[in-house]
Amino acid sequence: MAGKTKKRSGTGSKRPQPRGNPQRAQAPRDPRTRTRATLGDWIGAARLRTLPLAITPVLIGTGAARLVDNEFHWLLALGCLAVAVLLQIGVNYANDYSDGVRGTDDFRMGPARLTGAGKARPRTVLAVSFAFLGLAALAGLALTIRTQQWYLIPIGAVCIVAAWFYTGGKKPYGYNALGEVFVFVFFGLVATIGTTWIQVQAVPQEAWFGAVAAGLLACAVLLANNLRDIDQDRAAGKRTLSVLIGKRGTQALFTIFVLVPFAISSFLALVYPIAWLALMALLLALPAILIVWTFGKPRELVVALSLTSFASLAYGALLFWAFTG
Repeated sequence: MAGKTKKRSGTGSKRPQPRGNPQRAQAPRDPRTRTRATLGDWIGAARLRTLPLAITPVLIGTGAARLVDNEFHWLLALGCLAVAVLLQIGVNYANDYSDGVRGTDDFRMGPARLTGAGKARPRTVLAVSFAFLGLAALAGLALTIRTQQWYLIPIGAVCIVAAWFYTGGKKPYGYNALGEVFVFVFFGLVATIGTTWIQVQAVPQEAWFGAVAAGLLACAVLLANNLRDIDQDRAAGKRTLSVLIGKRGTQALFTIFVLVPFAISSFLALVYPIAWLALMALLLALPAILIVWTFGKPRELVVALSLTSFASLAYGALLFWAFTG
């Protein structure tokens, strides 16, 4: 009997191993233990510090358009701005949802997310994401009708699909070291050149230079974010570029991405002297580089991310002035 009892006890001691993120299994399941999201939480989830990245290419693209026909197309420019900002917010909420349901945010060191922290239902966050992506689509449709450039519809659809699959779907490209590539393409080339084309149906070389600069600064912001989460992403199985190239590689690449745009503005200043003033944005960019190389705690990189984002906005505004002054 004793042997049988021992055997029975041994069998009963075996428990099924939790699937997915082990930390998630330890999260409180009782909804009463969770804090409801406040308005501030929802605004924070929109990640306002990243919105300058949506404004910068519109400023540069609008300035480049002014070089073509010497006119301002304010209505079209505002339409492009609406598309860019709404799409950016939609992407941010989509990332909150996707990273939360995957369990990636259980390892997160930065500000808490709505889904990962259990402050909002995943379906609610997803609905808000779709709402902003839908508003971006409507703004894009209005631009299409206004300009009669119907090929903008499939281009807009590609942008929305790319926004979703950054962290959504079965094989998100943001989890496979392709985030910087898509950010450069969509936040740099597509946003800047698209803004110029919609307004004047032409793309001067200044737009291309500005597009590269805007794309690199956007990539630098992403690198600062991924450098902060490098250990957590590795633990969660998220293979960002920073995870692949390591801390030192990320620091070096961040520095290159930040400084190359100022080399571009210095080159443009040979024709547009006001572009020299774009170097003033280094007052924000250089401290960001210093933080990236000397940070002690991952949370310090949030400051570097914010400084780089606002440096991008200052850069775009000053380049806009150079093209229109």
